[in-house]
Amino acid sequence: MKIFLLTSLIFFSSVTPALATSPDLQFPQGFLWGASTAAHQVEGGNTNQWSVWEQQNADRLARTAPDRYKNLISWPSIKDQATDPANYISGAADDEYNRYDEDFDLLQQLSLNSYRFSLEWSRIEPKQGEFDEQAIEHYKEELTDLKKRGITPFVTIYHWTEPVWFSDLGGWEHSKSPEFFNQFVEKVAAELGDQVTYWATLNEPNGYAANSYLVGKWPPNAHNPFAYLLVTSSLIKAHKLAYTTLKQQNPKAQVGIAQSMSDVEAVNNSWLNRLIKGVIDDNSNYYFLNQIEDYQDYIGVNYYRHIRADWALSKSTPAKVSDMGWELYPQGIYDVLIGVKKYNKPIYITESGLADASDTNRAWYIQQTLSSVHQAIGDGADVRGYFHWSLLDNFEWAEGFWPRFGLVAVDRSNNLKRTIRPSAFSYASIAKNNTLPQP
Repeated sequence: MKIFLLTSLIFFSSVTPALATSPDLQFPQGFLWGASTAAHQVEGGNTNQWSVWEQQNADRLARTAPDRYKNLISWPSIKDQATDPANYISGAADDEYNRYDEDFDLLQQLSLNSYRFSLEWSRIEPKQGEFDEQAIEHYKEELTDLKKRGITPFVTIYHWTEPVWFSDLGGWEHSKSPEFFNQFVEKVAAELGDQVTYWATLNEPNGYAANSYLVGKWPPNAHNPFAYLLVTSSLIKAHKLAYTTLKQQNPKAQVGIAQSMSDVEAVNNSWLNRLIKGVIDDNSNYYFLNQIEDYQDYIGVNYYRHIRADWALSKSTPAKVSDMGWELYPQGIYDVLIGVKKYNKPIYITESGLADASDTNRAWYIQQTLSSVHQAIGDGADVRGYFHWSLLDNFEWAEGFWPRFGLVAVDRSNNLKRTIRPSAFSYASIAKNNTLPQP
């Protein structure tokens, strides 16, 4: 008996160190590691329907900021900026239109092999049917510069901003808005199509339609369910037309959308909460994807939010929140990815990130998110890329400049100086090695 116990002790003591260290998580070969931006949020120096809206609403947004943000834990640090009307004017933004070469250097420095950015419709077609060849040439130069650096472009065609002429005609409520948009897409495909493999026709069409035409948070500030349904229908048709146009130009192009998707939890798994979860999933997460199912080559997932479906409205305090008050729930992306497996398409995480000015949680959030992504891959989700939002601190729509999403900090008081945050170096190491280290 003593010999058995001694042998067992020796055996378990010898294997314990091996059990304590998990193997690092390897990602699939050819995985796209990137960061995302949107033209209006970083380029600067442009006029579109959103910049016009900013001028009209900056004072109101500053005056009502305490009502919206005073309960945020970040309020003491953001108060001065959030109550300043200048915060809500995009202006020069990050001046990336002129400093893109500098920002592409940052992509290389961070070992990122892909970059998701958007084209600014109002620059390319400032008047209906009239295209600015200089603007087109600019985007050609950006694409060429990326390719020279070995960075794969992932191009979004519509990221919520549009020419003033389009909004003056009624925007997406106009019966011919999908055709107007497709004329722009035809020009883009003809001019840039030979340089682009990955296209996202629309960014978060579900979120845009809801916030602009139902909730009334964004321009044109409508609170009209009928307008919301009409715009949703227009965006579905616009995507289908654009998909056909892009595939005709290059049958090998990979075309989809970037869909806003939330992880919805049925609290206590009660039947009523499961019903609520189903309604949210069907109408918010999957409706648009279902409507374009035969017109997408991949599924683009933008993940930020965890929703607790609870009819009793019981509240639990999140362990961690972003500067914007959003619960940091990186494990939720697993359920989202498993949920879109049903489409049998490649999946790209086109956005994932957090507002974190102090850079306290970003490295942890990236690591935990990628751990959940790797788990989903192991369980059959065909995930082929991850794009962190965002490369740079940028102009955050109705919130302005105070939310800091960037892997790279932008100092607005010092000539827009770029400084790589410590969390970005952590992400860079993962991207460089295509591997997520384990403790």
